[in-house]
Amino acid sequence: MQVWSASETAPDRLENEDHVFRFGSLVGVLDGATVPDGFDTGCVHGPAWFVRHLAARIGLAVAARPAATLMSSLAAAVLAVRADHGDGCDLDHPGTPSATVCLLREGGDHLDYLVLCDSPLVLDVGGAVRVVSDDRLDTALADLRRVAETVPPTDEPAARFRRAVAVQRERMNRTHGYWVAATDPDAAYHAVTGTLPSTGPGAVRRAALLSDGASCAVDQFGLVDWPGLLDLVDRAGPEELIRRVRTAEREQTDRLRRRKRHDDASVVFCRFG
Repeated sequence: MQVWSASETAPDRLENEDHVFRFGSLVGVLDGATVPDGFDTGCVHGPAWFVRHLAARIGLAVAARPAATLMSSLAAAVLAVRADHGDGCDLDHPGTPSATVCLLREGGDHLDYLVLCDSPLVLDVGGAVRVVSDDRLDTALADLRRVAETVPPTDEPAARFRRAVAVQRERMNRTHGYWVAATDPDAAYHAVTGTLPSTGPGAVRRAALLSDGASCAVDQFGLVDWPGLLDLVDRAGPEELIRRVRTAEREQTDRLRRRKRHDDASVVFCRFG
């Protein structure tokens, strides 16, 4: 497995809340949830701290139990990060630090993957491109937009936004909501997982793990399609994909009415030969 990666902080931020990593045969992308201005989290730690600790704990969990599933390794990691927080954090607070997770592990003649929330995995499987995604956050956000429509239009935009964030937090790690890595290890068992061959005619040839700050090249800006994204990163590297996203953010954000002009962007690209 050959691996290339890039992770870039959003131009209007001081700290990268994404994290990319490789521990032997395991690669991953984590995307920490940005806390909107003026919102409490009940925690002394921020998203950047959380993704760094979660990545380290995932690596330790996989090293301690190499035969364990990615779900159980992620659950063990979340449980360990709970202890890392210490006594100064309210881990039951709905705004506690959280992150999406995208993992890929090579294991002999197969590959295991795990996707939790909106950090997709793009695969070239025997020459056909397949996208593994978790759309439950998108579904929850669509519901939130319907809720927002019921709020009196006389309310200030800031009040409407605060209401939307509060409802979204209420749906985090709930059966009829969406799932992320936060403080509940059970969330790991709601991830999208699978196993694919790494040998033979139907083997995985290439893979890209993306934070949504990079996948927006396809699903928001339409710069390329999913096969085109794989080809671009394969040919020019992860940095080129991020460069094109930055250009699109400057030119198209107002047209698309994105809440954030820029986002942290991360790519891990794997080639199997």
